[in-house]
Amino acid sequence: MKVKPLPLSPLDTQSSLPAHGVGEHQALELRVRVVEEENRALRRELSRPPRSPSTRLSNGGHRGNRSHSEEGTGDNEGQKAAAVGNSSDCVQQPVVDKCETIHVAIVCAGYNASRDVVTLVKSVLFHRRNPLHFHFITDSIAQQILSSLFHTWMVPAVRVDFYDADELKRVIVLDTDITFATDIAELWAVFHKFKGQQVLGLVENQSDWYLGNLWKNHRPWPALGRGFNTGVILLLLDRLRKLRWEQMWRLTAERELMSMLSTSLADQLSDHTRSEKCYKDVSDLKVIHWNSPKKLRVKNKHVEFFRNLYLTFLEYDGNLLRRELFGCPSEADHNSENLQKTLSELDEDDPCYEFRRERFTVHRTHLYFLHYEYESSSDNNDVTLVAQLSMDRLQMLEAICKHWEGPISLALYLSDAEAQQFLRYAQGSEVLMSRGNVGYHIVYKEGQFYPVNLLRNVAMQQVNTPYMFLSDIDFLPMYGLYEYLRKSVVQLDMANTKKALVVPAFETLRYRLSYPKSKAELLSQLDMGTLFTFRYHVWTKGHAPTNFAKWRTATTPYRVQWEADFEPYVMVRRDSPEYDRRFVGFGWNKVAHIMELDAQVADTSPSLYPTYLPIYLSKLS
Repeated sequence: MKVKPLPLSPLDTQSSLPAHGVGEHQALELRVRVVEEENRALRRELSRPPRSPSTRLSNGGHRGNRSHSEEGTGDNEGQKAAAVGNSSDCVQQPVVDKCETIHVAIVCAGYNASRDVVTLVKSVLFHRRNPLHFHFITDSIAQQILSSLFHTWMVPAVRVDFYDADELKRVIVLDTDITFATDIAELWAVFHKFKGQQVLGLVENQSDWYLGNLWKNHRPWPALGRGFNTGVILLLLDRLRKLRWEQMWRLTAERELMSMLSTSLADQLSDHTRSEKCYKDVSDLKVIHWNSPKKLRVKNKHVEFFRNLYLTFLEYDGNLLRRELFGCPSEADHNSENLQKTLSELDEDDPCYEFRRERFTVHRTHLYFLHYEYESSSDNNDVTLVAQLSMDRLQMLEAICKHWEGPISLALYLSDAEAQQFLRYAQGSEVLMSRGNVGYHIVYKEGQFYPVNLLRNVAMQQVNTPYMFLSDIDFLPMYGLYEYLRKSVVQLDMANTKKALVVPAFETLRYRLSYPKSKAELLSQLDMGTLFTFRYHVWTKGHAPTNFAKWRTATTPYRVQWEADFEPYVMVRRDSPEYDRRFVGFGWNKVAHIMELDAQVADTSPSLYPTYLPIYLSKLS
């Protein structure tokens, strides 16, 4: 079966890709081919022993000692024979019907697991040639993140559900730290080997942990032999229900707990592993249970192969996995059909075709890329700082976190590889790791334009507070601005009136500045020429209605009138209008938004200010 790779956007055609978009696409494909060639070379070097003729469907090199007995599941002998040979020197035969849907269940909870599971999903999508149905058993956090991710991923012939699995008959259950090195259909074909009363497919644990002889007083949980690893499980759910499995395992566990008050779980693939005795050729490995951080540092002669395979999918462009399956009818996707219809109505000869088309591009979005904690305040006056950024603005994050102690919602426009760079940067920062109330939402790169207003909307949609301060990543709020805005909510009765609180903006051309700690100190720096009203020398109209002359002496909030091209930074209610996503790149994006807010009454506070720190001095000098 052949698969047809699609362009970066699910709605693109190859001919419509811009020139530099094609370059990025080809560069990414070249990088993947280079990594694959390195892996092939590593395989050849490591494959000096003769190849084993036996089946190697391995969970990180686990020996395939699955349950087999007397009675089959009704599959023909040709399929069974084809399923037996799985080593690299066997000619592969079809073992699963061409368009049979493969069901995959994954238990996933929390922010970190929701991030880690994406690498597993990428590896499955990369190799698959069948329709897939993912069944996620999740908590509310993982469901929010993964439902948004798959909704914006738009991968054909992939269905995703979050729930209980009462109607499923058979399913593959996977840990989130799995990587596939083959088509998952090979694993699905193992169901043909189940006989008699067999209901579970597992592989033997790779260490001697459950034998209980690693050290004195070592008392692991009771197991058959070395026990079994549950990173990959094949379940015949209809038979399990008939056997009343739910009661069976509970009674067994309760009986053991009567005599065993505590235990410790297996170390899986660790320095005690016996995995190298389970296979002769690394190319025979099909499923690798190896991705968690501790496993990346274990001693294993094939560690480079495992690491390269994992890193390939970790940074692989997920947009490239949007590919149709030939010959398999897909379920009707009304969203996709509507988008295709809308695109077909655009004039491709229009010089602005690519620009107009951008607003219909669906960007893959991963909400809450890092752990997030927020407890709503009882007074309903809380405020979230909202901003968007790309990779070249990461250095602003620590400074903003130091200046603003309240919740923050950030949308980051990154590639898959850049997302991993950001993860390493954040995990290495004490400042960022000490803050649990910052939501980082990754919008993955696609196309030639910077979708500035889409990013702002993504960040706004994840605000959990009644109010939000709409800022830019290059601004540092004054110390204490968070608490001042909370008090202003009450002072201006913003809960019961439509008002936008304008925060006056200033800038400096200096990289090093003694940050003003009061309004008097700020006025002094204005008079000395150390600070300026924001963009006064470039775009006076943008902030002129703030009336800085009046602000210098004001002691109470005063109303300002909207004027054309006004683009202040404001605090508004969470239910305020979103930004117009048709605006991309630089220019007019905030202006249009403030025009929508003109229906509200704008008030300017007399004692609030952020300070603008330009990243590139040459742009302002």
